[in-house]
Amino acid sequence: MKKLAIAASITAAVLTLSACSSDDSKTENVVESDAGNVTKEEYYQELKSGQEGPTILQQMVIEKVLADKYEVEDDVVEEEFTSLKEQYGEQFEMVLQQGNYADEDELKEDLRSNLIQEKFLTEDVEITDEELQKRYDYMKKGKIEARHILVEDEETAKEVKQKLDDGGDFAELAAEYSTDGSAQNGGNLGEPFGPGQMVKPFEDAAYNLEVGVISEPVETEHGWHVIEVLDIVEPEQEVGAYEDIKEDLRKSMALQEGQKNAQEKLMTLLEDSNVDIKIEEYKDLFEQPEQAAVPQ
Repeated sequence: MKKLAIAASITAAVLTLSACSSDDSKTENVVESDAGNVTKEEYYQELKSGQEGPTILQQMVIEKVLADKYEVEDDVVEEEFTSLKEQYGEQFEMVLQQGNYADEDELKEDLRSNLIQEKFLTEDVEITDEELQKRYDYMKKGKIEARHILVEDEETAKEVKQKLDDGGDFAELAAEYSTDGSAQNGGNLGEPFGPGQMVKPFEDAAYNLEVGVISEPVETEHGWHVIEVLDIVEPEQEVGAYEDIKEDLRKSMALQEGQKNAQEKLMTLLEDSNVDIKIEEYKDLFEQPEQAAVPQ
């Protein structure tokens, strides 16, 4: 079972496994914290997975901290396990083998970890029925192929829009004005995008445009956009009935929204847990570069 990638946006140095053989290796615990310790034996067992030492240690510490903060009842884990087993049917044993699970109990612990991480991500997130309905409508519509011109301020955006209204060439104006990498491609954003892939103001504007129509200036966190929809690609598969998929959709939207503040929230939890890494070379494992950015 693939764990949720909560720690993906935390930058850590990539170190060789030989670093673990320092003088600190005599210490029984490689990490100590108020949320629980990571023993040398636990760490070395996990290293057998073949992942880099820092990555493994990050994962183990984060799981300890989150498990101390959030609780998932056994019956919830069992329900998730039963659902998964029913989903795969006769292929379930293959799922265990491919996931390198020794037995069902190991899978259940992985499911528990996933559910804890979901709690962490979604505890402060509320998806309204209006937002849910809008996402569903966009899914029914399909994917959008579009181009845009991105500028820094509204005044420039209005200037660009006026030039387009006066018959200006979109690609030429994109090359002249746009501040992002699409400028040299006529403003084309590449592959069609679906619901949830763009920031909300941009998404709303694009999904409410007809093909060939150019938008009024749209403000997002990135600046001001002038957008043109080039094509609308219908869904490859039929979207299920709203009532049948709305709760799964609400969950996926909540997880996506929760990712936005996950890094800051996680760093606070780690700090509150007084994490003390005993391996000298890994002391800065959770330190962030000053200019680190969190991808959304």
